[in-house]
Amino acid sequence: MSDEEDAVPVAKKSRVFYGSLEEKERERLSLQATGNDAVRAGIKAGNINISSGETLEIEDRVSERQQEVLAEFERRRRARQITVSTDDAEVKAGLRALGEPITLFGEGPADRRERLRSVLSVVGPDALKKSRKDDDRGRRSQEQCLQTWYHEGSASLKQARLWMARYSLPRAVARLEAARAQRDVSEANKTIQQQELHKSLRNLNNFCSQIGDDRPISFCHFSPDSKMLATASWSGLCKLWSVPDCNLIRTLRGHNTNVGAIVFRPQSGVSLDQSDVNLASCAADGTVKLWNMESDEPVADIEGHSDRVSRVAWHPSGRFLGTTCYDNSWRLWDLEVQEEILHQEGHSKGVHDLSFHPDGSLVATGGLDSFGRVWDLRTGRCVVFLEGHLKEIYSLHFSPNGHHLATGSGDNTCKVWELRNRKCLYTVPAHQNLLSTVRFQPTDGHFLLTGAYDNTAKVWSHPGWTPLKTLAGHEGKVMSVDVSPDGKLIATSSYDRTFKLWLSE
Repeated sequence: MSDEEDAVPVAKKSRVFYGSLEEKERERLSLQATGNDAVRAGIKAGNINISSGETLEIEDRVSERQQEVLAEFERRRRARQITVSTDDAEVKAGLRALGEPITLFGEGPADRRERLRSVLSVVGPDALKKSRKDDDRGRRSQEQCLQTWYHEGSASLKQARLWMARYSLPRAVARLEAARAQRDVSEANKTIQQQELHKSLRNLNNFCSQIGDDRPISFCHFSPDSKMLATASWSGLCKLWSVPDCNLIRTLRGHNTNVGAIVFRPQSGVSLDQSDVNLASCAADGTVKLWNMESDEPVADIEGHSDRVSRVAWHPSGRFLGTTCYDNSWRLWDLEVQEEILHQEGHSKGVHDLSFHPDGSLVATGGLDSFGRVWDLRTGRCVVFLEGHLKEIYSLHFSPNGHHLATGSGDNTCKVWELRNRKCLYTVPAHQNLLSTVRFQPTDGHFLLTGAYDNTAKVWSHPGWTPLKTLAGHEGKVMSVDVSPDGKLIATSSYDRTFKLWLSE
C-alpha cells in the first residue's frame, strides 16, 4: 500500500467566533431588505408570480388516489360477479345494444367477452336489459304503426259494398267455370295455341308512329271497342285518336298542368251513350275531370284532393271511380250518388297507382313506400300485403285469371304475385331503368307487357316469363303502355312526345 492510502483524513475543525454579532446581523438585515425590494420590483413588473396562500394538502391528494384505487378494485369485483354469455353472436349483440363497437382490431372472442364484462361493470348489468326493453318497445311501436286500422263508414259505403258483393260473385263464378273448361283442353292444343301466340308476338313491328303533343305523353289507353286511343300529355291536353290510322278525333281541354292519366269507362263505345260520362282524367294539381264523347269541355269535376292525383281507374261495373293521391291515400267515388264513399289510408307515402280485379271484388294499390296492398272492396280489409320491392311501385295490373298480380317498380324489376298463397311467384329482371307500366293481355293473360325508362317496352310469356320481344324505337323513356281489349294492338307513349302502335305482321 502507498503512503497516500495510509494517510488518515484530517477532521475539519469548526470555526468559533468570539465577540458581538451586531455588525454581522446588520449586514444580513440590509441584504435582506435589498432582496425584498428586488422581489417587490419583480412582482410589480409581472416577472414573479406568488400565490395568494393557496395550498394543497398532501393528505387530501393521497385520499383521492386511495379512493380511485378502491373504486377500481370494486369495479373488478363487480366484473368478476357479472355473467356474460360465451356465444360470440350474443356478445356482439350486447356490445351493439350498449353503443360500443362490436369488435376491435386484433380482438378475439375471449377479449370481446372481457370487454363486454368491463363495460357492464361500469354501466351496470341492468343496462343491457334496459336497452333490450327499449328495442322491444320501439319494435312494438313500429309494428303498431304498420298495422291497418279501420273506422266506421257511412251508410252509402255499406250499400256500395253490398252492391259490389252482388256484382262480383256471379262474375267470379263465371271466371271459375271458364277456368275449369280450359283445364279440360288437351295439353297438345294448349301447346299449339301458345306456340302460335309466341310466334305472332315475336313478329311485332312498329305499325304507326304519331307525334301526339308538344310535351311528353304521359299516358295512353285503348277504348273498350279497340277503335280509339286516348292520350294524356304534360301540356294539360288530352286527345282521342282513331285506331289504327292514328287520326286525331278530338282534343279535350280542361287541365292546366301535367295530366297523369286518362281512361275510358268500361262500357264506352259499346253500350254507353255518347252524352254519358265516357272518360275520366287526373292531373298533378289534384283535379279529376269527367268527359263525354260530344264535347271538348269536361262535363263534371271531382273535387276533394289536396295533392297530386297520379292515376284514375274505373271499377269493372263502370259505377265507381278510383283515384290515387300523393296525400298517402286512395279514394272511391260513386257516380250514381255523386259522392266520395271511401277515403282509404294505409300507405306511409304517396299512392301512385291502383288496379281493380276483373271480378270487381278487389283493388290493388301501390306507391312510393315500395309496398303494395290488396283491399277487399266488400269488407274493407287489406287481405294481401305485398312486400318485396326495394323502391317505389309505379304500376299494378291484375291478370284475367284472377289470381295473378303484376307490379312494376323503381328497382327495375317486375314481380308477379300469387294471390292464392300470398307470395311472390316470380321476379322478372325486366329493364335497365325504372318500370313505368305493366299490363297483362286483357283476353287470356297469356303475355305480360312492361314499359320502362330505358326507352323500351318488352313482351314476356305467361307462364314461363321468358322475353318474347323488345319494342325499341322511342327516343325517350316509355311512360305508358297498353294492350287493346281484342289483344291485337299494343300502344306505347313516350317522353319523346310520340305514341306508337305495334302490330304483328
